[in-house]
Amino acid sequence: MIRLLTALALLAAPMLAQAQTVRWGNNGEISTMDPHGAFSTANAALLGNIYESLVRHDRNLQFEPALATAWEVVAPDHYRFTIRQGVRFHDGSAMTPADVVASLKRASVPNSPYASVTHMIREVVQSGPWTVDVLLRGPYPVLINDLAGISILSEAWMTRHDALLPADPARGRTAYTSQNANGTGPFRLVSRTPDAETVLERFPEWWDRPAHNLQRVIFTPVANDATRVAGLLGGQLDVITPTPLQDLDRFRATGTIRVVEAQDLRVMFLGFNVAPDHAVEGQPRNPLADVRVREALTRAVDVPAITGSVMRGLTQPIHTLIAPEIGGYDASLAMPRVSYDPAAARRLLAEAGYPDGFAIGFECPNDRFVNGERVCRAIASMWARIGVRANLGVYRYPAYMARFLNHQSDIFLLGWANTPQLDGFSILNNVLHTKNQRSGSWNAGRVSDPAFDALIARTSTEMDPVRRTALMTEAFNMERRAFWTMPLYREPMVVAMRRQLDMPASADGRMRFWLARWGD
Repeated sequence: MIRLLTALALLAAPMLAQAQTVRWGNNGEISTMDPHGAFSTANAALLGNIYESLVRHDRNLQFEPALATAWEVVAPDHYRFTIRQGVRFHDGSAMTPADVVASLKRASVPNSPYASVTHMIREVVQSGPWTVDVLLRGPYPVLINDLAGISILSEAWMTRHDALLPADPARGRTAYTSQNANGTGPFRLVSRTPDAETVLERFPEWWDRPAHNLQRVIFTPVANDATRVAGLLGGQLDVITPTPLQDLDRFRATGTIRVVEAQDLRVMFLGFNVAPDHAVEGQPRNPLADVRVREALTRAVDVPAITGSVMRGLTQPIHTLIAPEIGGYDASLAMPRVSYDPAAARRLLAEAGYPDGFAIGFECPNDRFVNGERVCRAIASMWARIGVRANLGVYRYPAYMARFLNHQSDIFLLGWANTPQLDGFSILNNVLHTKNQRSGSWNAGRVSDPAFDALIARTSTEMDPVRRTALMTEAFNMERRAFWTMPLYREPMVVAMRRQLDMPASADGRMRFWLARWGD
């Protein structure tokens, strides 16, 4: 605690505390500076200020041109993009269509963390002096959605630093891009000390007209909630994420702190490792492979009690994996899966051969989600009432992510916002599809069902929006019956900042500093 407060005190040095420098305290570090290295909203929240894509979201999360000025559908499996001229990378070099081709190919390689959103890309070619054609494996209705999250890098810079392939920290891969950056965005990387400080500064040659008036953004991971709050109240920090819910009234009473609320797109849920051959410590077989056990665990959790107490009523239970604003949502998905019923849960456990319960691993990050560790402890205590002894493991997010993505976790807490696609296909293909070279990159629960995969494949090529929504609804209902996950709630989106800072709270979790203004 003392060390963290000392680190925050250093931020208060006059040179850094000057106006137009925003000091951002986040509850965790990002796992890599490589924009293709991890398919992560946490990483994108910072890197989205450095790197840009062909398409981006505006303030209202509507798609708009970015590094592409226009696009056309030449055929259902053939898109053509007109590349913006006059764009410069942070090293001063001019962006060309060749950089776009190299970047899309980089994100599309088999086993890339982004392969599940580039799985339909068959080929990328420069088709004219300032046009790039993306050729697909078949009709695909959400290519624009996918491209909104794929950063464009300099081909020459990647070649010079032997970084033409993504550096995936979950696989133990590092490269020059892991700690260095060269984007086209409104801010450029000045310095980075992992777990201490990352400094960005305004890029004066940014192609767009700046709405912001910032000169610097200083990102500091501050895992401890109380330390983060003290930093904001004491003037060593200007904005903190996430905002501890128990401190909201305190912030509002100061008159010096602005609290901005939005409805987050992220749905929090528990994932179960359902693979029959998954080894659970102390158990002869994997209890989670039995759907009755997964239903029992679901029935044993009183989600309204969690949203009412741990989340202080700032969110409500949700019964499916996507928010209503996400493409593919159907109102029928709002119906509860099952009711809270510990007695029924105990009966299901007995039917599955566990009348006395069992011990199981349960892992959560303590520096990623709002009140994540508290939620996990509340759930563990509820499971204890039906005889399930959860061995709770709490980790910093990078270590936690490496564990569950390598299938080491039994049960894990995860949030999915379906960004940047804003489409339900994102979670279906990334989290629930059988893992292969191009799908299931976040399938930490080792879900594998050929009929389900076939349904996702149909969804990926269906161009009619009504039929496509019907296919996704069928898929989500199949997941509901299988209890592969346990949906909990939409994460509260609350950002606390100094009164002088005017910055939107984006429902997709991005920190858009190019839309921020620092006032008097």
